[in-house]
Amino acid sequence: MITPNTNLQILQSKIHLPKKELIVEIELNGKMKFEHLMNTIYNQFGICHRVLSANVEYMNGNSFGSVQLYINVSSEDYQQLEIYLNKNKLLNTSVEYLCRKYS
Repeated sequence: MITPNTNLQILQSKIHLPKKELIVEIELNGKMKFEHLMNTIYNQFGICHRVLSANVEYMNGNSFGSVQLYINVSSEDYQQLEIYLNKNKLLNTSVEYLCRKYS
């Protein structure tokens, strides 16, 4: 008997959710490595992102500084990401990205 893949069903239901373009700024405080954070955002949450700017310094293997990311996510996915960042004590702010289109 073939069982349906629940992850695929969840993914298909998320495809139709409205998405917002956001710019997220995250302050790195030495509690998490920059590379680990970027990897977690992509692999655990499935959020594709672009690094707009990064000012990261390394001291004794810890990352300090700030990074700005461009993400295109549903509000549900962003809430999960925000909970993760707050749980790891990473200060973050977001701004909705609006692009003026000329015709």
